[in-house]
Amino acid sequence: MEQEQGKYRVLARKYRPKVFNDLIGQEALVRTITNAIEQNRLAQAYILTGIRGIGKTTSARIIAKALNCIGPDGTGGMTPNPCGVCKHCRDIANDCHVDVVEIDAASNTGIDNIREIIIEGAKYNPVSARYKIYIIDEVHMLSKAAFNALLKTLEEPPERLKFIFATTEIRKVPITILSRCQRFDLRRIDQKTLADYFKTIAGKENVPAEEEALQLIAKAADGSVRDGLSLLDQAIVHGNGEVKADQVRQMIGLSDRSVLFDIYDKLMAGQVADVLTGVENQYNLGTDPLTLAQDLLELTHWLTRIKIAPELAKDITIAEAEKTYGQKLAASLSMGTLTRTWQILLKGVSEIKYSESPLKSLEMVMVRLAYASELPTPMEVIADIKKNPEVDAAKKKTENLNPVQAKPVQAPAETNVKPVAEIPTVQASAQNNGKTPQNITDLVMMARKAGQMMLAFNMSNYIHPVLMQDGILQIHLDDGAPSHLCQDLRTFLLTETGKKWEVSLVDAPGGKTLKEEAQENQKRLKETLSAHPLVVQVLKTFPGSRVETFHLHHGESYAQEPEETAEENL
Repeated sequence: MEQEQGKYRVLARKYRPKVFNDLIGQEALVRTITNAIEQNRLAQAYILTGIRGIGKTTSARIIAKALNCIGPDGTGGMTPNPCGVCKHCRDIANDCHVDVVEIDAASNTGIDNIREIIIEGAKYNPVSARYKIYIIDEVHMLSKAAFNALLKTLEEPPERLKFIFATTEIRKVPITILSRCQRFDLRRIDQKTLADYFKTIAGKENVPAEEEALQLIAKAADGSVRDGLSLLDQAIVHGNGEVKADQVRQMIGLSDRSVLFDIYDKLMAGQVADVLTGVENQYNLGTDPLTLAQDLLELTHWLTRIKIAPELAKDITIAEAEKTYGQKLAASLSMGTLTRTWQILLKGVSEIKYSESPLKSLEMVMVRLAYASELPTPMEVIADIKKNPEVDAAKKKTENLNPVQAKPVQAPAETNVKPVAEIPTVQASAQNNGKTPQNITDLVMMARKAGQMMLAFNMSNYIHPVLMQDGILQIHLDDGAPSHLCQDLRTFLLTETGKKWEVSLVDAPGGKTLKEEAQENQKRLKETLSAHPLVVQVLKTFPGSRVETFHLHHGESYAQEPEETAEENL
């Protein structure tokens, strides 16, 4: 095996796993396949999914070896530890086995390819191996017709036929295919495991490698073994036989961690000029603006985590100097500042990614962050305002003012009907079980409760109440009201109260619509709220600000004592 590895110079090929024990970070796959072989409970098809370079095709080849291995002496059976020296193991490794067919679905997407290669070939027993195995890489690239053609063979394959699929896009594989396969999700390899693996590889290659450099490569690999080995290969060449942290940063455009902390510290202190100088220096050294912004975003996330749970700073993969500086920085920043920084950076990363000038976009994000760091949090502003002696003086002054009361709606002078606000309370009779409405508001609430939302809307917006007595309702309608509104009201009242109501239109203007009352009371409440001493001080603190919107507590009425409501909302 060592001789076979020695013929490759590329690390990703030289150290490609040959047996299950060589796989790293895929314990679930190894354990399941091992048990299946030992118990002779093999699935008809397997599907392996995960990111690029995680070991999907490699695992498929190892499974093919395990099912077809005959041992060094040619008398062995299936084994989770293929020998690697028998004819089947060697041919599978060299991709020349007649019974183990690897298909690139990206190049063979059509139904004709599947019919010619698989469906026709599946009719025949393996020539020399124990199982005929089809390994289909990037299976999600097959066309819909190709998937449909594969279904029947996949559902009832011959006894000596096995399928192994690999894909990076599991969601694009039809559920009819997935339901016929045993699925394995190959997980990303964590940074520590990757760094340890690269350290082992560097030792075998007799290449001096700094611990920090290997950590940087493992981080940049983002869980992919192949990507990491390619970076390690590049770092060895870049460093002329050595792997150093500074050279790796320069090679892949990463920022220096100590410089990153320094930039972040100056950002939080609002030192704009120093921050821009630091960003420009990093850019001149080859750091990508987007990478720098992402590093700052990641640092914000880490600082937030250790502020919430300080024990997270004990991660052994983090340098001691970083831990100390990070804990100090996290303690000096409030949670509000960290979350605000996260939001600005998150938006900034998107801007930089799609900008025609990434450096300029990064600098503008830094300026935004530096100035935002000087702003107090809302709670700090309110606390400072409450300490202001002017607030107490203004509050005492306003306490003597009479609260604004909702005025009753007056009926027009020329009519002989009673104003709506003076209509006596209608007592509920036993006949209608207490459902008799007392005013238009009650009618609207009844309509909403009954699911008559359009009727409720029309009553709120178009009806001016003139007279409402037991069984009698006189109204005036605004322009735009539906012509059938009166008839709808009669039908609704009969259904809800159990008795017939006399609903009629009159020329008298009547009272305000519920919509008009709500608008008036909201305006009155807004004026009261704007005059509150705390709000006045806030408006002074933030020049140019104004009261725009406010929210009442659930169930409160606009017409009831707006000054008290304003206090509660503050």
